[in-house]
Amino acid sequence: MNTIQKIQREQSANVTQHKFRIGDVIRVHVRIKEGDKERIQQFTGTVIARRRGESGGSFTVRRVSHGVGVERIFPMASPFISKIEIESSSTVRRSKLYYLRRLTGKRARLKTAAMEA
Repeated sequence: MNTIQKIQREQSANVTQHKFRIGDVIRVHVRIKEGDKERIQQFTGTVIARRRGESGGSFTVRRVSHGVGVERIFPMASPFISKIEIESSSTVRRSKLYYLRRLTGKRARLKTAAMEA
């Protein structure tokens, strides 16, 4: 076994598995270091993509802020993520929701569990 595989195994042992899915609205608490101070910033949005790779993968969260779409990509194994909260879940039939980038307003809404019934 080479050294890269050893390091990846050690890092994957420290990764906590998050229980969110594509289409969920989540709140990610991110630790930000500014100079010698540290604070927690929240980023709330819809999970539009999730990558699962050897080194833990990553997920993309999108929100619209003041009419401008903002996306952030978070690594799963990031030590800067303090916690992830699921606010609501939606039912989607795709693994990547990139089509939401070109939709606005009511068209960009996803079907929640209450809407399906």
